[in-house]
Amino acid sequence: MNLAIKSVKAIPAYIPVNLAVGPVDVETALSCVVIEITTEDGVVGHGFTAITDEEVIAGIISELVEPNIVSLNSLNREHIAERLYWLLSPRGQTGYASHVVSAVDLALWDILGKVVDQPCWRLLGGARNEVPLYVTFGFGSFDRDQLSDAAKHLKNDGVERFKMVVGHHALKKRNDGASVRAIIDEDIQRVRIVREAIGDCDLFIDANCSLDASSARYLADRLRDYNVTFFEEPLRDNDVKRMRDLREQTGMRTAAGQNEGQLFRFRDLLEAGAVDVIQPNVAICGGLTAGAKVAALAQAHNVTMANGGAFPFHNMHLHAGMANGGLVEWHLISVEMCRALYGNLPDRVGSTITLPEKPGLGFVADADALRDFASRPTSHGVGKG
Repeated sequence: MNLAIKSVKAIPAYIPVNLAVGPVDVETALSCVVIEITTEDGVVGHGFTAITDEEVIAGIISELVEPNIVSLNSLNREHIAERLYWLLSPRGQTGYASHVVSAVDLALWDILGKVVDQPCWRLLGGARNEVPLYVTFGFGSFDRDQLSDAAKHLKNDGVERFKMVVGHHALKKRNDGASVRAIIDEDIQRVRIVREAIGDCDLFIDANCSLDASSARYLADRLRDYNVTFFEEPLRDNDVKRMRDLREQTGMRTAAGQNEGQLFRFRDLLEAGAVDVIQPNVAICGGLTAGAKVAALAQAHNVTMANGGAFPFHNMHLHAGMANGGLVEWHLISVEMCRALYGNLPDRVGSTITLPEKPGLGFVADADALRDFASRPTSHGVGKG
């Protein structure tokens, strides 16, 4: 069988999403890139990345990656990952390169699974065929009433773990004259409303790296009575030292890692004691190959691992495959986006999802949908969520 790479195609997409959660209905959009790698014998693997600028990623793949990996054996994932490191980030840079590598690596794992007729989660180790979920629902576009209504609807649907956004790009808005304190004071009321709606269920909050250390501590101190399970990405830049300080000063558990793209960044977070939960995202950190290495680091440091940054249908394979796999994020907007791109996606049942037995990633890219989205305008920087 000739498994040499014949072609690499990148499809940028900016996807409108209608999010309906019980009585709550909002319109939004997210961007992504789907990559299609075809071998000489016609085996096709699909990869994916997001929370980035789709125009840039597609250009890098077309102009740099394809000429440098065509003819290589698609099963030689470590060799290809190392080649892409020296091509795209030879001095340890983070950024767009890790998104590109993630998309390529996921496509290569998809090919491997199809060649050996096994799902990726089993090839990674097959620790379990079902993973627990938490549901990200509390978006900044929801007002207080919508937050409460959506939370109650999801709880009635069997959801046990809830995540909501705080911070709301506070430091970015401060640059345009907004008051960070006013944003945080509103967050306190929003968290109170969600806690009242979900009762004793787990509640996670996520600032998306949008606060400084003082503001994050102010918020954490005032949320003590609401029993927050963890505070995700509380600080700008995932500041390792200040995040450790925040843990020690407030006693609130911290989580980070979903937007990291180099292995040394995960090492630094773990060695510094900056996080209680490390969150590699295989659509960003370097794919399943890098995700498995982060899982090993987490196990060696005795730190819990969970999926952050959405895209459960790719990340579920890591957490089902590895013995120390943990929670997978059922991010409602990203789920709807993926449903627009793929067929045969599994669905959640309450707060769990069962992994597919189909080979590779276990779902099929919709060729007609990809052509449609590729023909539409791109996001021009506003599709990262």
